[in-house]
Amino acid sequence: MPEVDDRSFMDLALEEAKKAAGLGEVPIGAVLVSGDAVIRGHNRVIMDCDPTAHAEIVVMREAAKKMGNYRLVGSSLYVTLEPCIMCAGAIVQARVARLVYAAQDPRYGAVESMLKAFDFEVNHKPDICAGILKEEAGELLTKFFQARRNGGVPKWS
Repeated sequence: MPEVDDRSFMDLALEEAKKAAGLGEVPIGAVLVSGDAVIRGHNRVIMDCDPTAHAEIVVMREAAKKMGNYRLVGSSLYVTLEPCIMCAGAIVQARVARLVYAAQDPRYGAVESMLKAFDFEVNHKPDICAGILKEEAGELLTKFFQARRNGGVPKWS
């Protein structure tokens, strides 16, 4: 059973995903919560001309700078799409305590879909909660890519 705040934080991540879509980025949003700190971000791969600027990496970088520590022990990471292998590796390195994601990613997901990165002999494994607001996150991605195939970028309300 998800915690009450999980839906609220995932709603914030969805808001970030919509911001990304409005900027022409793949609509993935993330929120990292550590104590009273709530760091929000979204994909910035195109904007930053950086293949590593996935939403998860963006918020973990900002959180580490804000907290003055690359270890994000005790934090919870909310993301609208199952993390890829790069992001799963960063979650391990940062020691994120809890990962909550909405939709599965059958092509690149490295938590349960394409690969199960946390099943390897890694030195840290976060608690995982999947599927919170998965329909909303999936619909956002579907509409974005349909619009892109039709030559546009969707408008979000």
